[in-house]
Formats: sequence, structure tokens, C-alpha cells
Amino acid sequence: MGIEGSILLIGVGNEFRTDDGLGILTAREIRRRGYPGVRVMEANGEGTSLLESWKGYDRVLIVDAICSGAARGTVHRIDLRTKSLPRGFLHSSTHGFGVAEAVEMGRQLDRLPDVLLLYGIEGCQFDTGAGLTDEVVRNIPQLLSLIEADISSLVATVTPS
Repeated sequence: MGIEGSILLIGVGNEFRTDDGLGILTAREIRRRGYPGVRVMEANGEGTSLLESWKGYDRVLIVDAICSGAARGTVHRIDLRTKSLPRGFLHSSTHGFGVAEAVEMGRQLDRLPDVLLLYGIEGCQFDTGAGLTDEVVRNIPQLLSLIEADISSLVATVTPS
């Protein structure tokens, strides 16, 4: 159950499909760092589950591997309240209804959180296997810095009751 004013970070992916493990591994690192007011969960990217997961949260951060055609290792931060994602932008979902579709469905149903941010790194390899490619690993510190800056900013905007 969501808590108004709290932050939900969802790591999306499959840690056994090389770079697709980015979201899951990043979520585990954020959980390890232990930010007060931040709930961390892992998801496979199935859209209806995502819609249900962020119910009750007004600030949601999603981390996923990206496959947009940008240079390998490119770090992305996208405000999903203002921008739609093209189908296929996110590699993680093998489902017909994944993250991009969940966001658009949430938009149509007026069920998007007040803050909905997507973070990711342009992946290189999505085959079966554990471990991230060097191009992705090299840019994880930058990705974590973006996420941490937003968490700090979002936590600062919550007014105690």
C-alpha cells in the first residue's frame, strides 16, 4: 500500500539477461543505501502490475535498461508526466503491455503519480547471462547521482503534517 508523501522506486528488469538487470541491481543499491521515506521494489516490467504498484504514491521513480538507439552507455532521465515513451524504447519488457504502455494507460485513466521519472542507461546486450556490460557499468555512478539528487529534492518538498 502506498503512503502519501513517500517515494516509490521501482527497479525493472531481469538480472539474468545481461544489461536488462540494470533496474534490479540499481534498486538493490538504492535499498542498501537506505533512504528514509523511499520504498524500493523490484519488478519484471509487466504493465498492469506497475499500475497497481504505484497506486497511492505521489512520487514514483522507475529505473530500467534503455534501448532507444542512442549511444551505448548514454544515461537517461525522463519526466514521464510530460513525455510519452515510444513503444520499444525500453528493452526490459517481453510483455505486450510493459512500462511505456502502463504509463500511457495511467495517463488515460488519470492514474499517474504527481511525479513520475524514468532513469536508465542505454543497454548494449540483452542476451541470457548475468552481469552488466562495461558500457553500462561505467555510467552507473552518474545514474545513481541523478537518482540521489532527485530523491533529496523530493524528500525536501514533503512537508511534515
